[in-house]
Amino acid sequence: MTMQVQATLPRLVPAAFLSVVLIWSTTPLGIVWSSESVHPTMAVLLRMVIALLLGSLILLITRIRMPWSRTAIKLYGVSSIGIVGGMLLSYFSARYLASGTMSLIFGLSPLISSLLAQRLLGEAKFGPMKLLALVMAFIGLGIVCSSKLSLGSDSWIGLMLILTAVFLFSLSGVLIKTIKINIHPIASTVGALAFSTPMFALAWLIFDGTLPIDTWQERSLWSILYLGVFGSLIGFIAYFYILQNLKASTVSLVTLITPVFAMTLGARLNGETITDALVIGAIFVISGLGLYQFGETTMDSIKRRRMKKKSG
Repeated sequence: MTMQVQATLPRLVPAAFLSVVLIWSTTPLGIVWSSESVHPTMAVLLRMVIALLLGSLILLITRIRMPWSRTAIKLYGVSSIGIVGGMLLSYFSARYLASGTMSLIFGLSPLISSLLAQRLLGEAKFGPMKLLALVMAFIGLGIVCSSKLSLGSDSWIGLMLILTAVFLFSLSGVLIKTIKINIHPIASTVGALAFSTPMFALAWLIFDGTLPIDTWQERSLWSILYLGVFGSLIGFIAYFYILQNLKASTVSLVTLITPVFAMTLGARLNGETITDALVIGAIFVISGLGLYQFGETTMDSIKRRRMKKKSG
């Protein structure tokens, strides 16, 4: 399946792209709300159970085959590193960080993935433009972290948790590239969820193990349902759909847009404070991501234009 923009895009592509932006923008706030009155381990466990049941139902109705070969099992296991490590630590970090900050730090995943790919996949090292982008993004991260540490004594816990979550999420994505298998995105999603859900259940038993249902609030329950249906299932399917029908560079715009929306939603709907340091840090991070994604392409385009003018 080509990742190039086709002459006539399928009608659902714009809606799918918008869906991914909206879902990824609202997911951090959903995590914060879902764990307000429900223990983080139970909140994420319920989310995974909902997604697993719905995904299995879709496989049954559409008769999509879910393979259980050694390669497929390896894929599910590697995928669960990002799901369990990334999500579980994100839920724990939600008790210390604002949703906008979580989204901004998770936006660094393309850069971290590229650094890991150099080590694990032997991809080419960064050129000057991408090195500059990396420096800008991490300067922004430093500004955000320093402002958070100065505001709250417990913020460092949330920062360490979310940074580890981003690392595990990025590592999982890179390791998936080492596995060669032809599998439907929905099947791979359900397989990964089937591997991950027991681990979330184990985490709940270790860190909580209680069911104080009478203390669960309506906002938390609706957030869990939303994340189970949209955040864990529909969002993933929509992401793979646009990846198959748009250029990778176009899809990467999602990581530039979502932190801005997430911070705005957090401020509007959850009363989160947007400080000057957070704004400055966000500008550095998003500019670094933009430079990383489009800097070299833009420079190459400028060089080609100059060559044409000279030859003309």
